[in-house]
Amino acid sequence: MMANPAFWTRIADSYAASPVRDPDAYEATLERVRSYLRKDDCVLELGAGTGTTSTKLADAVAHYTVTDFSEGMIRIAKERTAGFDNITVRQAEASDPGTWDNGYEAVMAFSLLHLVDDLDATLRSVHRMVKPGGYFISKTVCLTGKWTLLKAVLPVMRLFDKAPAKVAFLRPSELEGRIEAAGFRIIETGNYPNSPIARFVVAEKL
Repeated sequence: MMANPAFWTRIADSYAASPVRDPDAYEATLERVRSYLRKDDCVLELGAGTGTTSTKLADAVAHYTVTDFSEGMIRIAKERTAGFDNITVRQAEASDPGTWDNGYEAVMAFSLLHLVDDLDATLRSVHRMVKPGGYFISKTVCLTGKWTLLKAVLPVMRLFDKAPAKVAFLRPSELEGRIEAAGFRIIETGNYPNSPIARFVVAEKL
């Protein structure tokens, strides 16, 4: 799903120590996510990093599974969620059949889709994980407009191990079209924040 797990493990401690860049946008995202969750839901978060979001939403569901492919991120996620009886932390890729279980009422991916190697394959995997009528809830950085200048800088940053191996420059409309092509119906969108656009999408499995 994603390349170079060693990069993410190396930055895990500094990532965990960094404050939320836009607290208002983060809280708005959490509020919208909560509106789709129910107390008896079993949910899955892909690319969950250090697990912070799971600790904010665990009280809204019956069980919350946290996954990430980075050993370093998972180590911190286990520490952060140790006091939660209904959170399970697992090192896994989205393509790992072990993450599918028997299907989830909701699968979530925050700040992930622009980093995966094969977006369409990832979305197809997500579609298999969601129960019919369930939700795929995501928020994706869309580096459009002035942010596309980063394309010229990223190769140099990678030489010094300062950037991930893959960063896709997606337009919101392109992102939503590919989610729909994977078998979902989009029912809500928003930008949290507006710059750079972090596109929030709620999609129902058809």
